[in-house]
Amino acid sequence: MEVTSVIALVAIAAVVAGLCLLVVALWRHKRASAGEVKLIGELGQVETKLEPEGTVIVCGELWRARSIDGTFIAAETRVRAVGIHGHLVMVEIPH
Repeated sequence: MEVTSVIALVAIAAVVAGLCLLVVALWRHKRASAGEVKLIGELGQVETKLEPEGTVIVCGELWRARSIDGTFIAAETRVRAVGIHGHLVMVEIPH
């Protein structure tokens, strides 16, 4: 096999691998954003106190969270997801 054939095969393999990685990255991004939308309105529980940030469990998943108004919320308090800011869930105590 000639050197140019080997170089061509390596280049093609690199392009195909790059395209595969791009497709996987876009697929995962789309899945994550769709899941985040489903969180809004769901009830959860504070895992580590929010002062102003901590963690909550919503829909069985652990999320970084912050109270919508920046106030302290104790661990084990029931909360509702009211928004998403990046990968931070905004929560409030349900009325």
